[in-house]
Amino acid sequence: MDDKVSEIKEAVGTVPLLQLQLTVAPGAPHTFRGRAEPGRRFNWGPYWLSMATDAASLGSIENPIRFKDQDFDTILEECLKSGKLFADPTFLPEQKSIGMPEDPDPKKATKWQRPKEISKNAVFVDDTTGTTDICQGQLGDCWLLAALSCLTMHPTLFAKVVPPNQSMSEPYAGIFHFRFWQYGVWVEVVVDDRLPVRQGRLLFSYSETRNEYWSALVEKAYAKLVGCYGSLKGGNISEAMEDFTGGIAYSMKVSSRTPRALWRSLTAAVSRGSLLSCFIQACNNLEIGKVTGDGLIKGHAYAITDTHKVTKASEEMFLLKLRNPWGFGEYCGPWSDKGKEWDDVDKAEKEMIHLKNKDDGEFWISIENFCSVFNVVEHCSVNPDTLEEENTPDSPSSIWTISEHQGFWVPSSSADSFWKNPQFQLVLTEHDDSHKDNDDDNSNYNEYDEEDEIDDNEDDEDDKLMASEEKMAPEKPKRKGKRCTVLVELLQKNRRQKDKINFLYIAFHIYKVPSELQGVCLNRNFFMKNRPVGRSGKYVAQRGVWRKLRLEPGNYMIVASTFKPNQPGDFFVRIFSKTGNTLETQDFTCTSGYLPVMGSPISVDDRERVQRTFDEQAGPDDRLNAKELMNLFNSVLNKDYHLPLETCRQLIFGEDTTGRSSLTREQTEALLSSLRNLQAMFLKFDEDSSGTMSPFELSTALEAVGMQCDGKVVQLLSARFAAGELQMPFHGFVSCVTRLRMLFALYKSETIHEVKDRGINQWLLQFLLV
Repeated sequence: MDDKVSEIKEAVGTVPLLQLQLTVAPGAPHTFRGRAEPGRRFNWGPYWLSMATDAASLGSIENPIRFKDQDFDTILEECLKSGKLFADPTFLPEQKSIGMPEDPDPKKATKWQRPKEISKNAVFVDDTTGTTDICQGQLGDCWLLAALSCLTMHPTLFAKVVPPNQSMSEPYAGIFHFRFWQYGVWVEVVVDDRLPVRQGRLLFSYSETRNEYWSALVEKAYAKLVGCYGSLKGGNISEAMEDFTGGIAYSMKVSSRTPRALWRSLTAAVSRGSLLSCFIQACNNLEIGKVTGDGLIKGHAYAITDTHKVTKASEEMFLLKLRNPWGFGEYCGPWSDKGKEWDDVDKAEKEMIHLKNKDDGEFWISIENFCSVFNVVEHCSVNPDTLEEENTPDSPSSIWTISEHQGFWVPSSSADSFWKNPQFQLVLTEHDDSHKDNDDDNSNYNEYDEEDEIDDNEDDEDDKLMASEEKMAPEKPKRKGKRCTVLVELLQKNRRQKDKINFLYIAFHIYKVPSELQGVCLNRNFFMKNRPVGRSGKYVAQRGVWRKLRLEPGNYMIVASTFKPNQPGDFFVRIFSKTGNTLETQDFTCTSGYLPVMGSPISVDDRERVQRTFDEQAGPDDRLNAKELMNLFNSVLNKDYHLPLETCRQLIFGEDTTGRSSLTREQTEALLSSLRNLQAMFLKFDEDSSGTMSPFELSTALEAVGMQCDGKVVQLLSARFAAGELQMPFHGFVSCVTRLRMLFALYKSETIHEVKDRGINQWLLQFLLV
């Protein structure tokens, strides 16, 4: 029986197998109801499990993916039994984890200490969590900490990221866990509590209450997730907001609304549970960090934590409450902590809104003053309903369907010209009843905007079809007919590498497809003759872009692209719809020319090693078993690329052994030569030197060894052979190639016409599950 089916049966208990419905397609939809709570259809990697049970799916908030395959409960139990504090072997207390140059001054040397070594009365949470628990240290991650400040205002959302019942009192084992949303799934990150300290104080995030450590540990967990602390330098607040909630984040220009309209919008957003932050745009790098005359900092993220209306005499004043993640440094203009405007306000009202004359980073500001200095508000909604401003907190929740797909851009394949970029077929089958079909009120969802033009600083690119595409406004939809409400979001993945951020310029375009072209991969001619009906906007170098549209029922194609050609990268697409929709990819036919590529002769040294091993260890049949082969192969391969026993068993079954679980000298020599080549390929295409392969790295590596696989197959391979990790290690790559070689050979020898008619792609999708 398939291992994954066994895993599912074990997870859900005694549910009969006939009650399980497994759907292979990675892009299959699942349903969210109400306030974006998942219904009973679950995402199991590339599998979709539908069943009448409350079992939580892998990747859900109740059953998150274990980052680095570390299970919190298991490790906690082991530490408590042994009496030893947890020391994380995957995020060591060393400069590599800091990810920034070490200070040459010996007096400023970094030490790693546990909270109880820093503060005798150290606690995880001191009484309750709040915005003042988070103060920025010597790291430019205000974008992350501002979002975390917002999160403290929403206990339900906070508990998703910071699971309750964690403490530094007994039983204490020096281990903590946190959860972050990562491109469609929740991931649990386990950390020990050793924190970087300089001159007796935390180097990075700290709490105003110096003996409280939850915020410093959240920061450490997020640093581990992205690679190191240095990878947190600089970013958009929306990125952290999405990773803390799984919601939809977007930017809003302050100038797009009148002050009072903006205040009403922000008040409604706060009441609906949205996360809000803001910043003053710096004109250039020299302005970043510059302090204005009123004490505000340019290029710095502030959290918006509350709104309030004060009646002074006969005049109403509309206020916003902001917080500087530094934990100090406040606005000093009208309605600030020391502002004379508060003198005539009733004491009870001031106490109700927690007005403090204290430099703790929190302050009030009038909406008029806010609009005169701030440029951008970042808004994160946990439910698409909250993106519609006419909805109040008491408005009934809609039923939304969400379709998700993981994809990648491959140089010289799917990213060398615009029309070769990944295409996703969107089928909208029925209109929804939102807005009472009054499209005039919502035409701005997919109307063309002058700001959607590409940045003039970017180089022109002929293959982008600029003449026919980018310089034309999207086709304006007809005003008649009923529409479907659709929200499309494109996120690029894993661009925080080592100590730098490397976001590509990305965008998506949506085209109406005539019925005769449904199910067909659109070519260059189509894009030369047709205009998009919607788009995300200009190409921007940030993690995500999105747009909400009102489209007529029909067939559409979404094209996700980078501005410059041949830029490799992973991405994630999700579509929210109030009506039924399907999201599929348009892919090519898988092909293989594996054997000629891997047929290089074995080296003299390796041949001698094989012969010596056989002479010393082989039995009377002159063959080696899986364990003996594992020892031989691992004596040749680099230490970081050693093979486990199970992989060696798979290698044996990939050969013609006439039913035996062992290999001959000739087979071993050929296999060792192949492993040498596979190791070289893995090193070559592991572009970020992570020791693992992302899906797009896997796709290019497979192509190099003579196997071309479409997007669905690569996604399934990545999930199947990633060994519980988010990306594939070397032994998973070996298993993957071995399995593919067998399947391509089996398909070639297949004689049943019905099987051949279904095609190699369906064959692979079916048998990769076996």
